[in-house]
Amino acid sequence: MNYSQNELMIAAAARELHGARVAFVGVGLPNIVCNLAQRSHAPNLELVYEAGVFGAKPARLPLSIGDPTIVTGAASVMGMPDLFQYYLQRGLIDVGFLGAAQIDKFGNINTTVIGDYKKPKVRLPGSGGAAEIAVLCGKILVITRLGKRAFPERVDFITSPGHLDGGDARKNLNVRGRGPEAVITDLCILRFAEDTREMTVTSLHPNVTRDAVQANIGWAVRFADQVETTAPPNAEELRLIREELDPQRLYSR
Repeated sequence: MNYSQNELMIAAAARELHGARVAFVGVGLPNIVCNLAQRSHAPNLELVYEAGVFGAKPARLPLSIGDPTIVTGAASVMGMPDLFQYYLQRGLIDVGFLGAAQIDKFGNINTTVIGDYKKPKVRLPGSGGAAEIAVLCGKILVITRLGKRAFPERVDFITSPGHLDGGDARKNLNVRGRGPEAVITDLCILRFAEDTREMTVTSLHPNVTRDAVQANIGWAVRFADQVETTAPPNAEELRLIREELDPQRLYSR
């Protein structure tokens, strides 16, 4: 079966939502991932969009969090403050699915600046609601393409806290959310060690070597004792991606 690395990444990320009840959907790749999960193995998944929509069932893939299609069939539509106060801050959202411009070995996310904050090389969009999502959702999943620029040992700026300096650092903050649980990339899947909270490769995509992964990460990455091989996308996942969600191949090429 022919598929792209991006299609494999999207399908693998969607499977991470198995058993999830409510997911806060980030822009970009998390958007197609969550919609794929809802249309395949998680039909009862409640999608939450930052613009103020709970229980979204988009007729097509939304172009942004402000796309009118997110309102179609939604359980509730409200102001953004109400969504954050009555749902997120009350602990009613169990998964936050985010993207990242940079993510480091402890899962801290940067979407603010590349380089020095006062004189950045690139100024990024910022947090939006991502910092609150990272702190208050039950757990965090991240999807982003693997590359040294996106995976430095330490991010240039912590927009959304992960496990901070590792170990018990996040626990000592007494925040509700457990933090990042998995990072799904186009080459592998990484999870966080229970003791150090350091990112660890647990699954390699088909035909991807350890050397290829290491060449695209900015530190000496750890590999689990037993590294699995990621299951490729099945025929129905590919049909949904190609025909219903991304016919123009904006995300999946």
